[in-house]
Amino acid sequence: MQIILATSNKGKVKEIRSLFDGDEVVPFVQLLGPMEIEENGETFAQNALIKAKTIFEKLGQDDVIVVSDDSGITVPLLGNEPGIYSARYAGEGASDRDNLMKLVKELGKKGAKEAPAYYTAAIAVVTKDTEYVMHGWMHGKVIDTPRGEGGFGYDPIFIPEGFDKTLGELPAETKKSLSHRSKALGIAKPIIEMLKEQAK
Repeated sequence: MQIILATSNKGKVKEIRSLFDGDEVVPFVQLLGPMEIEENGETFAQNALIKAKTIFEKLGQDDVIVVSDDSGITVPLLGNEPGIYSARYAGEGASDRDNLMKLVKELGKKGAKEAPAYYTAAIAVVTKDTEYVMHGWMHGKVIDTPRGEGGFGYDPIFIPEGFDKTLGELPAETKKSLSHRSKALGIAKPIIEMLKEQAK
């Protein structure tokens, strides 16, 4: 049974594929081509479900499991920004770097060199009969100077709790063990395995 990812973000695709080694994991763009999905939910969970249900309906196949992710970073000092707007914090079509630098700028406006922050990931799993949403979190702090070339998004300015390096500096395996997405996918994986068994 194919697992279809309702994302075209290469960083997310790579991370999710690594957790489902041995399964056929296909980004939706390979089947449907590029497509914009309006994420008009008010929470990560709502947006994850919107994406997964939209792709499931567009595929028109009953024998697939669609997995989507909605995730972002929250900084309480900044009024809980950017939150669900993490991917477009600096405006529609903004690059990862644009978004990161806007966050750094907003920290500066508060006179802060660092601030507590946390990542949230909501993973939605949709089949013809069911919908599930799982969450994972990673706590730490953001800093005003990007460090490291690894990861993507806000990783070069996020230091996880218990570490002194950013996610951009930490090895990929370390990040994977800490990741909010890995935690949510860890909950999702047995559910997906169960759905695959039921479909046989």
